[in-house]
Amino acid sequence: MEKVRPPRRIGWPLKAAGDKGRSYPGVRRRLRRRRIGAVIPQRNDQIKHDGRLRLDKRTYRKRARVENSVGRLKENRRIGTRYDKLAVNFQAFLGPPIIRRYLRLLAPHDPSDTT
Repeated sequence: MEKVRPPRRIGWPLKAAGDKGRSYPGVRRRLRRRRIGAVIPQRNDQIKHDGRLRLDKRTYRKRARVENSVGRLKENRRIGTRYDKLAVNFQAFLGPPIIRRYLRLLAPHDPSDTT
């Protein structure tokens, strides 16, 4: 998070969601420092019987949209296996699958169209 700079006038998000793999005190500390709410469930080995962190389940469910979007991108073999060593090349190949997805949403394929 220290390397990421938010775009001007937008600022940091109000909440950040993650899975149990992101449930570390350091992650929560960084989010708290930036006044970002952590929507991360606790791992079983971290649960204290006296004080369990509350999870905003409504916000956590929205995380599925992001997961599904990443899954759709990974349907493209080059993205899923990350053949490119340089980040700039990898990012260049993210564009076409995203454009293809939006075009499919804007103009769905007509099965009767044979062209």
